[in-house]
Amino acid sequence: MDEIRKILVPIALSEHSKGIFNYAAKLATSLNAELIVATIINSRDVEAVGSVVSMGYKVDGEHYVEDVKKERQGILESLINASSFPAEKVLVIIKVGNPIDELLKIAVKENADMIIMGPRGRTDFEHLLVGSVAEKMFRRSPVTIVSYRDEKHAERLKKRINI
Repeated sequence: MDEIRKILVPIALSEHSKGIFNYAAKLATSLNAELIVATIINSRDVEAVGSVVSMGYKVDGEHYVEDVKKERQGILESLINASSFPAEKVLVIIKVGNPIDELLKIAVKENADMIIMGPRGRTDFEHLLVGSVAEKMFRRSPVTIVSYRDEKHAERLKKRINI
């Protein structure tokens, strides 16, 4: 296996984000690797804001993306600062677009050797309709993906296994 120098960590800003980041930081520390932390503002959300504006509602569509970027930057900085992982070894990327496409582009452009992500993002509901980002990433990624499980999720899965 080739040396792992860069680990991409997609963060959907869910309740699992802290666990995913901390797991990636521990692995990166043991491998002396850098982290690429990425969060994607879904273009569907941006289009929805545009639709609301076009219906005459007073929503500041022009500043929506900028506000979301600032909010996410702050959250990601808090995650990084709360960990013991050196901030100088973390690259933060915030993009707007289709999450799967953007994450795959980041993985290739930044030469990621591994991706660590959770099995689900902000909700389970999207998976029922169109399939999860994680599931599509597993099918399309040219990079090894490690699927993080928090203790609660792991325990629930263990109970389903009949031994």
